[in-house]
Order: sequence, then structure tokens, then C-alpha cells
Amino acid sequence: MTGADAVAAALAAAGVERIHGVPGGGSSLALIEAAAARGIRFILARQESAAVIMAATEAELTGRPGVALVTRGPGVSNAANGMAQASLDRAPVLLLADGFTGAERGFANHQYFDHAALLAPVTKGAARAVEPGAAAGVMAASLLALAMQAPRGPVLLELSAAAARAPALPPPLAEAAPPGFAPGPALAEARRILAAARRPVLIAGLEATEPAACAALRGLIARLGCPALVTYKAKGVVPDADSLFAGVFTGGAAEAPVLAEADCIILAGADPVEFIPQPWRYGAPVIELATAPRPIAYRVPEVALHGPIAPALAALEAPRSAWKAEEIAAHRRRWRDALGNGPSGNRGLSPQAVVELAQATCREAGAEPRIAVDAGAHMFPCTSFWQASHPGDLLISNGLATMGFALPAGIAAAMQDPARGAIAFTGDGGLLMALGELATAAVLGVRLTIIVFNDATLSLIDIKKDGRRIPEAALGWPEADFAAAFAALGGTGLRVGNEAEYREALANALAAPGPVLLDVRVDPASYPSQIKVLRG
Repeated sequence: MTGADAVAAALAAAGVERIHGVPGGGSSLALIEAAAARGIRFILARQESAAVIMAATEAELTGRPGVALVTRGPGVSNAANGMAQASLDRAPVLLLADGFTGAERGFANHQYFDHAALLAPVTKGAARAVEPGAAAGVMAASLLALAMQAPRGPVLLELSAAAARAPALPPPLAEAAPPGFAPGPALAEARRILAAARRPVLIAGLEATEPAACAALRGLIARLGCPALVTYKAKGVVPDADSLFAGVFTGGAAEAPVLAEADCIILAGADPVEFIPQPWRYGAPVIELATAPRPIAYRVPEVALHGPIAPALAALEAPRSAWKAEEIAAHRRRWRDALGNGPSGNRGLSPQAVVELAQATCREAGAEPRIAVDAGAHMFPCTSFWQASHPGDLLISNGLATMGFALPAGIAAAMQDPARGAIAFTGDGGLLMALGELATAAVLGVRLTIIVFNDATLSLIDIKKDGRRIPEAALGWPEADFAAAFAALGGTGLRVGNEAEYREALANALAAPGPVLLDVRVDPASYPSQIKVLRG
């Protein structure tokens, strides 16, 4: 067994199915070969950050580590944004990078910098298997386990060509036992606070997307009969169609009316990284359920239960709340109405119409694609008006909120579940940052509909200029023909200017066996009022 074989064996033992990346020389090709021998497929991306986003998306959907592979030097530096996204969205990703041996460092400066130091702020750990005979498999297994420990996050393994070729020991087979749940004084105090509450409200976050946690959470809110909010990452943990669903929690103003009535707030797996940077607004006592203690708390909870979330949720006991169904329905209706974009205008479709017509067309076609949403003003109608039923129905970069996310995430989602396929909702700015991945989608032939909100502007930043005299070219660009760009890269592209064209294009895209891009002219006029309602 070589070093590359040992790393591949560790990946296979962790249930890894794909490696996403942009290979270079050195250890890259040896790793691809060794992984293929164990049934692990290599997915060639066009840019390293996109490869890490694809790996992180796969990790979110499967609950297993995602893996990305890059060359040394520029490969690692290009991957840094993807690693930041994985870190701030708590995705367990192993980045495999080519490394330098000590002998090489004696004469080589070309492409060299300290990979681990560059990525230290956004990795949980790193290791260097660079000398022949290094325990590469042991290091890989240890890093994979670290990535999966709460709170989950990315790790880095450097493997040199020499270490990849040299004989190596196989990785250890033992798996760490999952942490248990031990009832104690914290649970008793949480039960006491909840028993005294008459109008509790629950906020579900990214850690509640795990299947057992999601099931336990749904059971708790059913027992309590209380309203439940979800973060962007937790869309679908409580279905939008559920009578107890009260809206999306961001830490802003839109959800404030229902939380202002709460006499107890349950944070169920809601990581503070998910909240916008505004002070906590509410005085009600807080019960926090989290996989691990939080380094930063927007509001110090009265009591915190740390460890597996599912048994903690199941152990909470309290009488049924005083909330009435019509009260929760009124809050939900007010939240949705306040966020409305209004009808389409002369400049194109309204952003809300783009989202709602897409879902209506999917339902008519019997399709249930996952959606990936990019950062930008269009994310607000996407997260508000796309109806989710299960965790993972909506994928988004929330902690980092990076542009260029939706397309690679959509590709990964479509590969993970080809029967469902995916829709990537992206702004024109975000797509320009990930344009090369259109070629990736075309080559892979995934069932992916790419819907571009094309308004030739950084709309969210344009809203934030707040009366400043900004040069016109600073926040916009000439309108791009993304349909033509996708056609040039081997895909099918359609330009859309009105609702009738959009409906027809959607139907064609959903019926297609491969990727289709819809270049949709949207009217951004409603964005400012929507963002004001959301954030206050």
C-alpha cells in the first residue's frame, strides 16, 4: 500500500463517494488513481473554490465528509474562499493538497507558501504527509474524524508526490463512538423554564437538519403547539406548509412580531454564525440546544444543553402552549405579505414571480428539485417564497454568504440525487464569478436548471449606497448574454423577457435531460423595500 492508497482507503472507510477538484502535478494524479480503484469518482471542476463548495454541499446532503483536491501554491490559495464557506457553514470537508518535501524546500521557492498558515483561520486542523513513509492514511483518518466532530468544519492534508508513491501503513479501522446524551441539571432547568412558559417560540438552525434531530424537533413543536421559525440553512426542517411554521429567522426585523410575544425562546441547533450582525432584540428566557458550546453568543442562554440534539429535543417536556392556530397563521401571513415583491414591471419579471412561477411549474411537472441560492438581493425572495418540505431542499451559503455559490452547489446537488435534479438561482454577479462551472455542468450533463436574475447590477450593494455619489460603473456592468455563454460552453441557454416566455422556458428546462440556463431579465425596483422589512 502506497501513501496515496492509504489516503484513498481512509476516504472509502468514511463513506466518501466523490473527490471534487482541479489537479496539478505531484500527488494529485496518484490520489485520483488510488481513489478510482476504490470506486471513488473524481469530478473535475474549473476553479478550486467551486470544487470545495461542491464538496461542502455533498457533505451537507449526505452527512459524510466531502473531499476536494488541489495542487500546491495557487491551487490552495484559490481554494481559500471555498474553505471559508465550509468553515462558516459548518461543513466537514477534507482538502487534499500537494505538498513539498524537506529536500524540495532546500532549493525550491516556486509556488511555495505555508498552506496551513494561510488556511489556519478557516480550518479545524491540518497535517503534512510529505516525507516518504509518512503515515498518510493515519493522518487522513484522523483529520476526517476531526472534521466530523462538533462543530463540524474543514481540514487540510498536504501530501507530497514522494509520500504518495512510497509504501505506507493502512489507516486505522476503528471509529470513534458518537457522543451520548446525559440528562442532568441542565435538562431539569430547561424543563422548568419551558413548563412555566405559555407562549414559547422555537428557532431551528443548521444543526437541526440531521434526520433524527429534525424528527425530534417536529415532535416537540407538535406537542407544544407553538410557532417555529427556521434559519436559511434550516429551511424545510419545519415545512413551509406546516401550520406551525411562522417564517424565517435571520436576527432581523421581519420575524420580530412573533418573537416579541414569546415568553420563552428555544434555539434548536441555531448557530450564531447564521444570524446577521445585529443585537439580540428579545428579553424572553432562552433555552439553547447545541452540539457544542458556542464561542460567541448573541444572547447568553438561561440554560444550554450540549451534545446530540435529537435526544435533548425528545427529552423536553411541557404542557401545550397557549398559542392559537389562527394567531400563528396571522403571523405567518403578515411575514409573507410584508416581504412581497409585487407584480412584474416594465423592466422585467419581479424577483418573487421568478421564484413562485418556478416552483409552480415544477409542481405541474411532478418535479421536486433541490434549489441552490446565491448571495445577493435575489436571495431574499428565494428564501422567503420557495416552499421547502425537507432539510436540504434549499442550499445556501449563509455563514460566509459568498457569491459564486449557487452554480457549484447546484451541480453537486444534482449529482447527489439525479432523480430530483436541482435549480441554481443566481444573480448575474455571482454567475460571473463562477462562469467556468457552466462548462462543468455541461460536461457532466446533470439535471440542473440555472436561473439567472439578470439586472446588470450588484443590486444588494446598490441598495446600500445610501445616497452616496458612487460612479455609475462602480456597481454595474453591461448586460451579459448568459444564454449565449452557456451555449458556447456546450449547454442550452434561453433568454427570457416576460412571464409567458419564462413559463415556456421553465417547462422546457424541466423536461430536458441535461442542464439548461434561463437568462431572466428581472426588475430590481422592489428589492429596497423588501430588505428594509427583513432587516429593519
